[in-house]
Amino acid sequence: MQNQNPNMEPQPLLPKSWSIHTRAEIIAKYEILERVGSGAYSDVYKGRRLSDNLIVALKEVHDYQSAFREIEALQILQNSPNVVLLHEYFWREDEDAVLVLEFLRTDLASLISEAKKEGGISVGEIKRWMVQILCGVDACHRNMIVHRDLKPGNLLIGEDGVLKLADFGQARILLEHDFVGPDDNHQPYEPDAPYPENIDQAAQVGDDMENESQERCGNQEQGIMNREDYFRALDELKAKHTVDETDKETNVHDGDTSCLATCTGSDIEDDFLKGSYSYDAEDAGDGGQGALTSCVGTRWFRPPELLYGSTSYGLEVDLWSLGCIFAELLTLQPLFPGTSDIDQLAKIFNVLGNLTEEVWPDCAKLPDYKTISFNKVENPIGLQSCLPSRSTDEISLVRKLVCYDPAGRANAMELLEDKYFNEEPLPVPTSGLHVPLTKSGQDEDSPRGWYDDMGSDSDFDEFGPVDVTRTKTGFSIRFY
Repeated sequence: MQNQNPNMEPQPLLPKSWSIHTRAEIIAKYEILERVGSGAYSDVYKGRRLSDNLIVALKEVHDYQSAFREIEALQILQNSPNVVLLHEYFWREDEDAVLVLEFLRTDLASLISEAKKEGGISVGEIKRWMVQILCGVDACHRNMIVHRDLKPGNLLIGEDGVLKLADFGQARILLEHDFVGPDDNHQPYEPDAPYPENIDQAAQVGDDMENESQERCGNQEQGIMNREDYFRALDELKAKHTVDETDKETNVHDGDTSCLATCTGSDIEDDFLKGSYSYDAEDAGDGGQGALTSCVGTRWFRPPELLYGSTSYGLEVDLWSLGCIFAELLTLQPLFPGTSDIDQLAKIFNVLGNLTEEVWPDCAKLPDYKTISFNKVENPIGLQSCLPSRSTDEISLVRKLVCYDPAGRANAMELLEDKYFNEEPLPVPTSGLHVPLTKSGQDEDSPRGWYDDMGSDSDFDEFGPVDVTRTKTGFSIRFY
Protein backbone atom coordinates (compact mmCIF):
# COMPACT_ATOMS: atom_id res chain seq x y z
CA MET A 1 0.00 0.00 0.00
CA GLN A 2 1.19 3.60 0.43
CA ASN A 3 4.19 2.63 2.57
CA GLN A 4 5.69 0.05 0.23
CA ASN A 5 9.43 -0.13 -0.16
CA PRO A 6 10.30 -2.01 -3.35
CA ASN A 7 14.00 -2.07 -2.55
CA MET A 8 13.35 -4.04 0.60
CA GLU A 9 13.13 -7.81 0.55
CA PRO A 10 9.90 -9.20 2.02
CA GLN A 11 10.50 -9.30 5.73
CA PRO A 12 9.99 -12.43 7.81
CA LEU A 13 6.74 -12.42 9.71
CA LEU A 14 7.86 -12.43 13.31
CA PRO A 15 4.80 -12.80 15.55
CA LYS A 16 4.53 -10.29 18.36
CA SER A 17 2.14 -10.56 21.24
CA TRP A 18 0.45 -7.29 20.27
CA SER A 19 0.74 -7.51 16.51
CA ILE A 20 -1.55 -8.24 13.62
CA HIS A 21 -0.24 -11.83 13.39
CA THR A 22 -1.83 -13.08 16.59
CA ARG A 23 -5.17 -11.31 16.46
CA ALA A 24 -7.67 -14.07 16.02
CA GLU A 25 -10.39 -11.98 14.40
CA ILE A 26 -7.94 -10.96 11.65
CA ILE A 27 -6.14 -14.20 10.90
CA ALA A 28 -9.50 -15.96 10.78
CA LYS A 29 -10.38 -13.90 7.70
CA TYR A 30 -7.01 -12.99 6.14
CA GLU A 31 -3.74 -14.69 5.27
CA ILE A 32 -0.93 -12.21 5.82
CA LEU A 33 1.54 -12.68 2.99
CA GLU A 34 4.32 -10.18 3.64
CA ARG A 35 5.10 -6.82 5.15
CA VAL A 36 5.44 -4.32 2.32
CA GLY A 37 6.09 -1.13 4.25
CA SER A 38 6.93 0.21 7.67
CA GLY A 39 6.94 3.70 9.14
CA ALA A 40 6.82 5.53 12.44
CA TYR A 41 3.04 5.34 12.66
CA SER A 42 2.05 2.26 10.70
CA ASP A 43 3.05 -1.07 9.19
CA VAL A 44 1.48 -2.24 5.94
CA TYR A 45 1.03 -5.87 4.94
CA LYS A 46 -0.07 -7.53 1.75
CA GLY A 47 -2.74 -10.05 2.52
CA ARG A 48 -5.28 -12.42 0.98
CA ARG A 49 -8.93 -12.55 2.00
CA LEU A 50 -9.71 -16.19 2.63
CA SER A 51 -13.33 -16.04 1.54
CA ASP A 52 -12.59 -15.10 -2.08
CA ASN A 53 -8.78 -14.85 -2.44
CA LEU A 54 -8.93 -11.07 -2.92
CA ILE A 55 -5.54 -9.41 -2.42
CA VAL A 56 -5.78 -6.58 0.12
CA ALA A 57 -3.55 -4.24 2.08
CA LEU A 58 -3.74 -4.45 5.87
CA LYS A 59 -2.56 -1.25 7.48
CA GLU A 60 -1.74 -1.54 11.16
CA VAL A 61 -1.82 2.00 12.55
CA HIS A 62 0.03 2.64 15.81
CA ASP A 63 -1.23 6.18 16.38
CA TYR A 64 -4.76 6.65 17.72
CA GLN A 65 -5.40 10.04 16.11
CA SER A 66 -4.13 8.95 12.73
CA ALA A 67 -6.27 5.81 12.77
CA PHE A 68 -9.37 7.66 13.86
CA ARG A 69 -8.97 10.31 11.17
CA GLU A 70 -8.31 7.84 8.40
CA ILE A 71 -11.28 5.63 9.27
CA GLU A 72 -13.63 8.59 9.63
CA ALA A 73 -12.60 10.15 6.32
CA LEU A 74 -12.71 6.89 4.38
CA GLN A 75 -16.15 6.05 5.77
CA ILE A 76 -17.51 9.33 4.48
CA LEU A 77 -15.78 8.91 1.10
CA GLN A 78 -16.57 5.22 0.63
CA ASN A 79 -18.55 5.79 -2.61
CA SER A 80 -15.90 7.95 -4.26
CA PRO A 81 -14.29 6.19 -7.25
CA ASN A 82 -11.01 8.07 -6.85
CA VAL A 83 -10.50 7.44 -3.13
CA VAL A 84 -8.99 4.21 -1.84
CA LEU A 85 -11.62 1.73 -0.63
CA LEU A 86 -11.81 0.72 3.01
CA HIS A 87 -13.18 -2.83 3.09
CA GLU A 88 -13.40 -3.02 6.87
CA TYR A 89 -11.40 -2.29 9.98
CA PHE A 90 -10.56 -3.95 13.29
CA TRP A 91 -10.15 -1.88 16.42
CA ARG A 92 -10.45 -2.87 20.04
CA GLU A 93 -9.42 -1.09 23.17
CA ASP A 94 -5.67 -1.32 23.91
CA GLU A 95 -4.90 -2.60 20.39
CA ASP A 96 -3.74 -0.87 17.22
CA ALA A 97 -6.32 -0.27 14.53
CA VAL A 98 -5.99 -2.45 11.44
CA LEU A 99 -7.51 -1.06 8.26
CA VAL A 100 -8.28 -3.47 5.43
CA LEU A 101 -7.82 -1.49 2.22
CA GLU A 102 -7.86 -2.33 -1.45
CA PHE A 103 -4.39 -3.20 -2.68
CA LEU A 104 -3.09 -0.91 -5.43
CA ARG A 105 0.19 -1.89 -6.96
CA THR A 106 1.90 1.45 -7.60
CA ASP A 107 1.66 5.24 -7.21
CA LEU A 108 2.16 8.50 -9.06
CA ALA A 109 5.65 8.90 -7.59
CA SER A 110 6.72 5.69 -9.29
CA LEU A 111 5.05 6.76 -12.52
CA ILE A 112 7.03 10.01 -12.54
CA SER A 113 10.24 8.21 -11.64
CA GLU A 114 9.79 5.74 -14.48
CA ALA A 115 8.82 8.49 -16.94
CA LYS A 116 12.15 10.23 -16.29
CA LYS A 117 13.91 7.17 -17.67
CA GLU A 118 11.53 6.58 -20.57
CA GLY A 119 11.19 10.05 -22.04
CA GLY A 120 8.19 11.59 -20.36
CA ILE A 121 4.40 11.28 -20.25
CA SER A 122 2.15 12.17 -23.18
CA VAL A 123 -0.20 15.14 -22.83
CA GLY A 124 -3.26 12.91 -23.14
CA GLU A 125 -2.01 10.74 -20.29
CA ILE A 126 -1.13 13.77 -18.15
CA LYS A 127 -4.66 15.07 -18.60
CA ARG A 128 -6.21 11.77 -17.54
CA TRP A 129 -4.03 11.57 -14.42
CA MET A 130 -4.91 15.17 -13.57
CA VAL A 131 -8.64 14.56 -14.09
CA GLN A 132 -8.58 11.56 -11.75
CA ILE A 133 -6.69 13.49 -9.08
CA LEU A 134 -9.18 16.36 -9.36
CA CYS A 135 -12.12 13.95 -9.03
CA GLY A 136 -10.67 12.56 -5.81
CA VAL A 137 -9.94 16.00 -4.36
CA ASP A 138 -13.38 17.25 -5.37
CA ALA A 139 -15.00 14.36 -3.46
CA CYS A 140 -12.97 15.28 -0.37
CA HIS A 141 -13.72 18.98 -0.53
CA ARG A 142 -17.45 18.54 -1.20
CA ASN A 143 -17.50 16.67 2.09
CA MET A 144 -15.38 19.39 3.76
CA ILE A 145 -12.45 17.00 4.20
CA VAL A 146 -9.00 18.56 3.87
CA HIS A 147 -6.42 15.87 3.12
CA ARG A 148 -3.35 17.88 4.25
CA ASP A 149 -0.78 15.53 2.73
CA LEU A 150 -1.35 15.40 -1.01
CA LYS A 151 1.78 14.28 -2.85
CA PRO A 152 2.63 11.80 -5.61
CA GLY A 153 3.37 9.00 -3.14
CA ASN A 154 -0.15 9.23 -1.69
CA LEU A 155 -1.84 8.94 -5.09
CA LEU A 156 -2.10 5.21 -5.65
CA ILE A 157 -2.69 3.54 -9.02
CA GLY A 158 -4.31 0.20 -9.78
CA GLU A 159 -3.38 -2.05 -12.65
CA ASP A 160 -6.48 -0.80 -14.50
CA GLY A 161 -5.12 2.77 -14.52
CA VAL A 162 -7.53 4.09 -11.91
CA LEU A 163 -5.86 6.57 -9.54
CA LYS A 164 -7.03 6.90 -5.95
CA LEU A 165 -6.23 9.25 -3.08
CA ALA A 166 -4.83 7.44 -0.05
CA ASP A 167 -3.24 7.98 3.37
CA PHE A 168 -5.86 10.06 5.19
CA GLY A 169 -4.03 9.93 8.51
CA GLN A 170 -3.64 13.72 8.52
CA ALA A 171 -7.09 14.50 7.13
CA ARG A 172 -9.46 16.78 9.01
CA ILE A 173 -13.20 17.24 8.64
CA LEU A 174 -13.72 20.96 8.88
CA LEU A 175 -17.46 21.21 9.52
CA GLU A 176 -20.37 19.08 10.60
CA HIS A 177 -22.62 18.57 7.62
CA ASP A 178 -24.92 16.05 6.03
CA PHE A 179 -23.28 13.32 4.01
CA VAL A 180 -22.96 14.11 0.34
CA GLY A 181 -24.49 11.10 -1.34
CA PRO A 182 -23.43 9.77 -4.72
CA ASP A 183 -26.18 11.68 -6.51
CA ASP A 184 -24.97 14.97 -5.04
CA ASN A 185 -21.27 14.31 -5.19
CA HIS A 186 -20.88 15.17 -8.87
CA GLN A 187 -18.26 12.50 -9.36
CA PRO A 188 -17.46 12.92 -13.07
CA TYR A 189 -16.48 9.33 -13.43
CA GLU A 190 -17.28 7.82 -16.67
CA PRO A 191 -13.55 7.18 -16.86
CA ASP A 192 -12.94 7.62 -20.56
CA ALA A 193 -15.18 10.60 -21.32
CA PRO A 194 -13.64 14.02 -21.98
CA TYR A 195 -14.35 16.90 -19.65
CA PRO A 196 -16.43 18.87 -18.86
CA GLU A 197 -19.36 17.25 -20.72
CA ASN A 198 -19.66 14.22 -18.44
CA ILE A 199 -19.71 16.14 -15.16
CA ASP A 200 -23.49 16.03 -15.00
CA GLN A 201 -23.53 12.27 -15.57
CA ALA A 202 -22.96 11.72 -11.87
CA ALA A 203 -26.67 11.10 -11.34
CA GLN A 204 -26.30 7.85 -13.27
CA VAL A 205 -23.81 6.48 -10.73
CA GLY A 206 -26.24 6.60 -7.79
CA ASP A 207 -27.67 3.42 -6.35
CA ASP A 208 -25.52 0.98 -8.33
CA MET A 209 -22.33 2.46 -6.89
CA GLU A 210 -23.72 2.53 -3.37
CA ASN A 211 -24.91 -1.08 -3.57
CA GLU A 212 -21.59 -2.22 -5.02
CA SER A 213 -19.68 -0.43 -2.30
CA GLN A 214 -21.79 -1.95 0.47
CA GLU A 215 -21.42 -5.36 -1.14
CA ARG A 216 -17.63 -5.01 -1.18
CA CYS A 217 -17.44 -3.62 2.32
CA GLY A 218 -19.73 -6.19 3.88
CA ASN A 219 -21.53 -5.84 7.17
CA GLN A 220 -18.89 -7.11 9.55
CA GLU A 221 -19.33 -6.50 13.23
CA GLN A 222 -16.37 -4.13 13.30
CA GLY A 223 -16.57 -3.16 9.65
CA ILE A 224 -18.76 -0.80 7.66
CA MET A 225 -21.92 0.26 9.46
CA ASN A 226 -24.76 2.58 8.64
CA ARG A 227 -24.20 6.25 9.41
CA GLU A 228 -25.90 6.39 12.81
CA ASP A 229 -24.32 3.18 14.12
CA TYR A 230 -20.90 4.23 12.83
CA PHE A 231 -20.79 7.56 14.62
CA ARG A 232 -22.32 6.06 17.76
CA ALA A 233 -19.51 3.51 17.81
CA LEU A 234 -16.91 6.21 17.28
CA ASP A 235 -18.34 8.28 20.12
CA GLU A 236 -18.10 5.25 22.40
CA LEU A 237 -14.52 4.68 21.27
CA LYS A 238 -13.60 8.31 22.00
CA ALA A 239 -15.03 8.01 25.50
CA LYS A 240 -12.85 4.96 26.24
CA HIS A 241 -9.59 6.65 25.35
CA THR A 242 -7.63 9.34 27.13
CA VAL A 243 -6.66 11.53 24.22
CA ASP A 244 -3.33 13.28 23.99
CA GLU A 245 -4.33 16.75 22.85
CA THR A 246 -1.19 17.21 20.80
CA ASP A 247 -1.79 16.96 17.08
CA LYS A 248 1.25 14.88 16.29
CA GLU A 249 3.02 15.25 12.97
CA THR A 250 1.17 12.15 11.98
CA ASN A 251 2.52 10.50 8.84
CA VAL A 252 4.72 13.44 7.90
CA HIS A 253 7.08 11.37 5.82
CA ASP A 254 9.87 13.80 5.13
CA GLY A 255 11.36 12.40 8.29
CA ASP A 256 13.19 15.34 9.74
CA THR A 257 10.62 17.99 8.88
CA SER A 258 11.20 21.01 11.03
CA CYS A 259 8.64 23.48 12.32
CA LEU A 260 11.38 26.02 12.99
CA ALA A 261 9.99 28.23 10.25
CA THR A 262 6.91 28.74 12.36
CA CYS A 263 9.06 29.66 15.38
CA THR A 264 6.60 27.90 17.66
CA GLY A 265 7.60 26.03 20.76
CA SER A 266 5.22 23.18 20.05
CA ASP A 267 2.67 22.03 17.54
CA ILE A 268 -0.10 21.68 20.08
CA GLU A 269 -3.58 22.28 18.76
CA ASP A 270 -6.95 22.18 20.42
CA ASP A 271 -8.54 18.83 21.17
CA PHE A 272 -8.22 16.95 17.89
CA LEU A 273 -11.73 15.67 18.28
CA LYS A 274 -12.92 19.21 17.55
CA GLY A 275 -11.75 18.55 14.04
CA SER A 276 -13.99 15.52 13.70
CA TYR A 277 -17.42 15.27 12.17
CA SER A 278 -19.06 14.90 15.55
CA TYR A 279 -17.40 17.75 17.39
CA ASP A 280 -16.53 20.69 15.14
CA ALA A 281 -19.72 22.71 14.91
CA GLU A 282 -20.76 22.01 18.46
CA ASP A 283 -17.55 22.72 20.34
CA ALA A 284 -15.37 25.04 18.29
CA GLY A 285 -15.53 28.66 19.21
CA ASP A 286 -14.50 30.15 15.89
CA GLY A 287 -17.43 29.53 13.64
CA GLY A 288 -17.30 25.78 13.72
CA GLN A 289 -13.63 25.07 13.16
CA GLY A 290 -11.08 24.28 15.83
CA ALA A 291 -7.47 25.35 15.63
CA LEU A 292 -5.32 23.33 13.27
CA THR A 293 -1.61 22.64 13.30
CA SER A 294 0.73 24.14 10.72
CA CYS A 295 3.12 21.17 10.88
CA VAL A 296 1.33 18.91 8.44
CA GLY A 297 2.02 17.70 4.94
CA THR A 298 5.26 17.00 3.18
CA ARG A 299 7.47 20.06 2.85
CA TRP A 300 7.71 20.26 -0.94
CA PHE A 301 3.92 20.43 -1.24
CA ARG A 302 3.24 22.66 1.77
CA PRO A 303 1.72 26.09 1.04
CA PRO A 304 3.19 29.35 2.36
CA GLU A 305 0.46 29.87 4.95
CA LEU A 306 1.51 26.65 6.68
CA LEU A 307 5.19 27.53 6.46
CA TYR A 308 4.31 30.79 8.23
CA GLY A 309 2.47 28.94 10.99
CA SER A 310 -1.20 29.38 10.07
CA THR A 311 -3.66 27.46 12.26
CA SER A 312 -6.84 28.73 10.60
CA TYR A 313 -6.44 27.45 7.06
CA GLY A 314 -8.99 25.55 5.02
CA LEU A 315 -9.40 23.35 1.97
CA GLU A 316 -7.13 25.68 -0.01
CA VAL A 317 -3.97 24.07 1.38
CA ASP A 318 -4.77 21.01 -0.74
CA LEU A 319 -5.09 23.19 -3.83
CA TRP A 320 -1.53 24.51 -3.48
CA SER A 321 -0.34 20.91 -3.17
CA LEU A 322 -2.28 20.07 -6.33
CA GLY A 323 -0.44 22.79 -8.22
CA CYS A 324 2.91 21.37 -7.12
CA ILE A 325 1.83 17.86 -8.18
CA PHE A 326 0.60 19.06 -11.59
CA ALA A 327 3.83 20.95 -12.20
CA GLU A 328 5.79 17.81 -11.40
CA LEU A 329 3.67 15.77 -13.81
CA LEU A 330 4.46 18.28 -16.54
CA THR A 331 8.22 18.56 -15.93
CA LEU A 332 9.03 15.34 -14.02
CA GLN A 333 10.84 17.55 -11.50
CA PRO A 334 9.61 18.92 -8.16
CA LEU A 335 8.49 22.54 -8.35
CA PHE A 336 9.82 23.73 -4.97
CA PRO A 337 12.37 21.18 -3.64
CA GLY A 338 13.24 22.91 -0.37
CA THR A 339 15.88 21.38 1.88
CA SER A 340 14.32 22.95 4.99
CA ASP A 341 11.25 24.99 5.83
CA ILE A 342 13.19 28.25 5.42
CA ASP A 343 14.72 27.06 2.16
CA GLN A 344 11.24 26.04 1.04
CA LEU A 345 10.03 29.63 1.45
CA ALA A 346 13.15 30.93 -0.29
CA LYS A 347 12.54 28.69 -3.30
CA ILE A 348 8.91 29.80 -3.52
CA PHE A 349 9.90 33.49 -3.32
CA ASN A 350 12.55 32.99 -6.00
CA VAL A 351 9.79 31.89 -8.38
CA LEU A 352 6.77 33.96 -7.29
CA GLY A 353 8.41 36.92 -5.59
CA ASN A 354 8.11 37.92 -1.95
CA LEU A 355 4.91 37.36 -0.03
CA THR A 356 3.52 40.84 0.64
CA GLU A 357 0.23 42.46 1.52
CA GLU A 358 0.04 43.67 -2.07
CA VAL A 359 -0.36 40.12 -3.36
CA TRP A 360 -2.27 38.80 -0.33
CA PRO A 361 -3.67 41.46 2.03
CA ASP A 362 -4.18 39.00 4.89
CA CYS A 363 -0.65 37.61 4.90
CA ALA A 364 0.39 39.97 7.72
CA LYS A 365 -2.02 38.07 9.98
CA LEU A 366 0.01 34.87 9.66
CA PRO A 367 1.55 34.02 13.06
CA ASP A 368 5.17 34.21 11.92
CA TYR A 369 4.95 36.71 9.08
CA LYS A 370 6.58 39.48 11.12
CA THR A 371 9.01 37.11 12.77
CA ILE A 372 10.66 35.73 9.65
CA SER A 373 11.68 38.04 6.82
CA PHE A 374 13.70 37.76 3.63
CA ASN A 375 15.52 40.27 1.48
CA LYS A 376 13.45 41.42 -1.47
CA VAL A 377 13.64 39.18 -4.52
CA GLU A 378 14.19 41.76 -7.24
CA ASN A 379 13.65 39.51 -10.24
CA PRO A 380 11.55 36.41 -9.50
CA ILE A 381 11.91 33.92 -12.32
CA GLY A 382 8.16 33.18 -12.61
CA LEU A 383 6.27 29.94 -13.09
CA GLN A 384 6.81 29.99 -16.84
CA SER A 385 10.54 29.44 -16.42
CA CYS A 386 9.83 26.45 -14.17
CA LEU A 387 7.65 24.87 -16.87
CA PRO A 388 9.85 25.08 -19.99
CA SER A 389 8.33 23.88 -23.24
CA ARG A 390 4.86 23.62 -21.70
CA SER A 391 1.82 25.23 -23.27
CA THR A 392 0.20 28.47 -22.11
CA ASP A 393 -2.84 26.51 -20.94
CA GLU A 394 -0.69 24.18 -18.85
CA ILE A 395 1.15 27.07 -17.21
CA SER A 396 -2.20 28.79 -16.58
CA LEU A 397 -3.55 25.65 -14.91
CA VAL A 398 -0.65 25.54 -12.44
CA ARG A 399 -0.84 29.31 -11.87
CA LYS A 400 -4.50 28.98 -10.82
CA LEU A 401 -3.35 26.76 -7.94
CA VAL A 402 0.09 28.03 -6.98
CA CYS A 403 -0.85 31.53 -5.85
CA TYR A 404 -0.30 33.21 -2.49
CA ASP A 405 -3.89 34.23 -1.68
CA PRO A 406 -5.73 31.01 -0.74
CA ALA A 407 -9.03 32.56 -1.84
CA GLY A 408 -7.58 32.99 -5.33
CA ARG A 409 -6.87 29.29 -5.85
CA ALA A 410 -9.24 27.51 -8.23
CA ASN A 411 -11.16 24.63 -6.68
CA ALA A 412 -11.24 21.14 -8.15
CA MET A 413 -14.59 21.49 -9.90
CA GLU A 414 -13.56 24.78 -11.50
CA LEU A 415 -10.45 23.09 -12.84
CA LEU A 416 -12.41 20.12 -14.18
CA GLU A 417 -14.38 22.63 -16.25
CA ASP A 418 -11.19 24.22 -17.60
CA LYS A 419 -10.95 24.23 -21.40
CA TYR A 420 -7.59 22.46 -21.11
CA PHE A 421 -9.30 19.13 -20.50
CA ASN A 422 -11.68 19.46 -23.45
CA GLU A 423 -9.16 20.42 -26.11
CA GLU A 424 -6.97 18.20 -28.26
CA PRO A 425 -5.27 16.06 -27.30
CA LEU A 426 -8.13 14.83 -25.11
CA PRO A 427 -7.52 12.77 -21.96
CA VAL A 428 -6.73 9.21 -22.99
CA PRO A 429 -8.96 6.36 -21.79
CA THR A 430 -7.83 4.82 -18.52
CA SER A 431 -7.23 1.61 -20.44
CA GLY A 432 -4.64 3.47 -22.50
CA LEU A 433 -2.60 4.67 -19.51
CA HIS A 434 0.84 3.23 -18.92
CA VAL A 435 0.98 1.84 -15.38
CA PRO A 436 4.32 0.85 -13.79
CA LEU A 437 4.49 -2.75 -12.71
CA THR A 438 5.29 -1.82 -9.13
CA LYS A 439 6.61 0.97 -6.98
CA SER A 440 10.10 2.04 -7.93
CA GLY A 441 12.88 4.23 -6.65
CA GLN A 442 13.77 5.12 -3.09
CA ASP A 443 10.99 4.66 -0.58
CA GLU A 444 9.25 7.99 -0.11
CA ASP A 445 8.59 7.12 3.50
CA SER A 446 12.25 6.75 4.35
CA PRO A 447 13.87 9.66 6.20
CA ARG A 448 14.99 11.25 2.93
CA GLY A 449 11.94 10.22 0.96
CA TRP A 450 11.85 8.83 -2.55
CA TYR A 451 13.27 12.15 -3.64
CA ASP A 452 16.99 12.73 -3.32
CA ASP A 453 16.71 15.14 -0.41
CA MET A 454 13.46 15.93 1.35
CA GLY A 455 14.84 17.70 4.37
CA SER A 456 17.82 18.71 6.47
CA ASP A 457 18.75 18.44 10.10
CA SER A 458 18.55 22.19 10.55
CA ASP A 459 16.58 24.94 8.92
CA PHE A 460 19.74 27.05 8.97
CA ASP A 461 21.77 24.64 6.85
CA GLU A 462 23.12 26.09 3.60
CA PHE A 463 22.34 29.67 4.62
CA GLY A 464 24.74 32.55 4.92
CA PRO A 465 24.36 35.41 7.40
CA VAL A 466 21.29 35.32 9.63
CA ASP A 467 20.22 38.42 11.55
CA VAL A 468 18.31 37.70 14.77
CA THR A 469 16.77 40.74 16.46
CA ARG A 470 14.95 40.85 19.76
CA THR A 471 11.50 42.46 19.71
CA LYS A 472 8.92 43.30 22.37
CA THR A 473 7.10 40.04 21.68
CA GLY A 474 10.07 37.74 21.04
CA PHE A 475 12.50 37.90 18.12
CA SER A 476 12.75 38.43 14.39
CA ILE A 477 14.87 36.45 11.92
CA ARG A 478 16.08 37.88 8.60
CA PHE A 479 17.69 35.63 6.00
CA TYR A 480 20.10 36.96 3.40
